[in-house]
Amino acid sequence: MKILLLGKNGQVGWELQRSLAPLGELVALCSASQEMCGDLTRFDDIRQTIKSVSPDVIVNASAYTAVDKAESDIENAEILNAYAPGMLAQEAKACNACLIHYSTDYVFNGKSSDPYSETDLVDPLNIYGKTKLQGENNIIDSGCNHLIFRTSWVYGAHGNNFIKTILRLSQQRDKLSIVNDQIGSPTGAELIADVTAHAVRTIQLRPELAGLYHLAAQGHTSWYQFADFILQHAEPYFTKSRCQLTAIPSTDYPTPAKRPLNSRLNTTKLEQTFGLNFPNWQKGVLRVLTELLTKSDFENR
Repeated sequence: MKILLLGKNGQVGWELQRSLAPLGELVALCSASQEMCGDLTRFDDIRQTIKSVSPDVIVNASAYTAVDKAESDIENAEILNAYAPGMLAQEAKACNACLIHYSTDYVFNGKSSDPYSETDLVDPLNIYGKTKLQGENNIIDSGCNHLIFRTSWVYGAHGNNFIKTILRLSQQRDKLSIVNDQIGSPTGAELIADVTAHAVRTIQLRPELAGLYHLAAQGHTSWYQFADFILQHAEPYFTKSRCQLTAIPSTDYPTPAKRPLNSRLNTTKLEQTFGLNFPNWQKGVLRVLTELLTKSDFENR
């Protein structure tokens, strides 16, 4: 099996380099790659890359993820999140490859009181969510063989994320105010990558399993509770006294992009279809915290 991975240096892409490598020949690229074009804003060059590699599987881990910036940078968000996935889907169909793509809980408005399933009505609140939804639709409309994984609250040991932000700010400030009315499931890039590898291997034998799936860790929490969990387990590693957290509503922390209050995803379809059992979110967070906090970057701050 030959796999083309785009976005190798992102949070998920970094872990995908590890998880996909045992499956076959892996060509991993980023936007700055020199040997072949991995820049998804250069459509003609990406098409040439795909023709040159002739992959069995294309994994797109690239995206425009600056949620607030997207509100004023609509054109670039559309290129990376909507048009590029559509182009990749067309190329995947042309070379009979399977396209793996990642989407988001932000395609929902967050007004439901239940976890969202794949068949629930979509209604994104912001430009990021709208462009990601358009990307989903472009892939589906292309008719290519595909797996689209909607995930949420992604973190990892590599890249920027909520865990690293809380660790850093807790050492710079004595008090932090954290939103407590947005609920979701922190999901590790490592889990996403491992599930992807399992699904890629399975779909080569059973292409009828292609489609849209929700991928997230089990359980849910608020951003405030998430931050509290992080600091509880980070406290023994720091010499500075613990930062005080204050829970606030979203209305007290306005942002350019509106966020859904409920970001919970129902993962039953993915677990049952591929024979998986997702762990609670705390397990993955503890693994990443242990890795981060034992590095010199975070010691004795």
